Amino acid sequence: MAITEEAPEQPADALPTGRWTAQWKELYDEVIATGLCTGCAGCVISCPHDVIGYDHAQGGYKPFHLEEELGPHDCIHGQKGCTSCTRACPRFRTWETEADDHLFGRFRGTDEISGVYSDILLTRASEDMVHRMGQDGGLVSALLIWAMDEGYIDAALVSYLEGDGTTWKAKPGVATNPEEILASAGSRYTYSANTLALDEAVERGLSKLALVGMGCQSSVPPVMWSRKVGKISKPIIFNIGLLCSKTFDDAIFDELFEAKYGLARADMVKMNIKGVFQIWMRNGDYHEVPLKECHAWTREGCTRCPDFAAEHADISTGGIGKFNDWTLTVVRTELGREIIARMIDSGAVLARPGDDDPAAIALMHKLAAKSRKRWPESAVPYPGVLPPPAAKVAPA
Repeated sequence: MAITEEAPEQPADALPTGRWTAQWKELYDEVIATGLCTGCAGCVISCPHDVIGYDHAQGGYKPFHLEEELGPHDCIHGQKGCTSCTRACPRFRTWETEADDHLFGRFRGTDEISGVYSDILLTRASEDMVHRMGQDGGLVSALLIWAMDEGYIDAALVSYLEGDGTTWKAKPGVATNPEEILASAGSRYTYSANTLALDEAVERGLSKLALVGMGCQSSVPPVMWSRKVGKISKPIIFNIGLLCSKTFDDAIFDELFEAKYGLARADMVKMNIKGVFQIWMRNGDYHEVPLKECHAWTREGCTRCPDFAAEHADISTGGIGKFNDWTLTVVRTELGREIIARMIDSGAVLARPGDDDPAAIALMHKLAAKSRKRWPESAVPYPGVLPPPAAKVAPA
């Protein structure tokens, strides 16, 4: 006898109906004021009137309204019918089912706790310099360089470190060549809303863009496409998501790393998280900080984010598991499958089955389930943890 899973029943309100009328007032009341806002800046880049600002600094990472006429919680353009900000927000109402339907033609199943995907691999860049300068297996850098060489993209929206890098303050930027891609490589666990680099890319005449960002950012393009925001979303054609459970406020450098451990940010050269916060110093020293000590500096926008696995990217990646120099690679869309397959065939990346590290896959699912529990009951319920579908016995 074979065991098959019953298809999950979809929520009755999984997709919106009727004319879209929600504007900044509803976005402010339902997302920003309630703490659902992740700071992805989708609303900022979509605003055709340039009346939404963004606080990209310590204690901030939030959008705000620039006009004073109706106060911070309402918009004169919204009163006249502009709805771009709510159409672009990947935390507004039924965002998850809309993105799922647009990308995959269906909603994720209740057993797909890490989202819809077709394959899980372990990958690493084959070129030594890319592997060495990238994080873990260097996959993201290899993806961007290869996609640029093959004409899929002409630039990428990424993050850089300000100045000479010693402040460890991340900022959005545009990468147009391998040198700039490698300069953006590596993890920093403070936040950068990479979507904010879109205006610069468009002003420079770049029209085929990759977006690199955590789940909160990688949901922006498909939500925009599903809700038909307009031409602002069209340049983003390749979407790389980073597995992420949280980012930290910039204050963690001074208030924890330096105050308690004497680790000055200017002397740090690399960081990673592998069960602990790992920090490498310029003099060659290595330090570990327990993650439980870091929780107090969790960025507010991460506390209710349900998406660890960057479920709406073409390819989701992260350095979890026992192989420190390989990247867990979750292939989700047809474009993601095409690019990964061609890279493997060309030798641009090395690949092995994800089942070589089953613990890494299990950890991804565990962290995805944990993140989904953050979603409040007061919001649209679907992003929360759902029970698995009942199994039924089928005839042999």
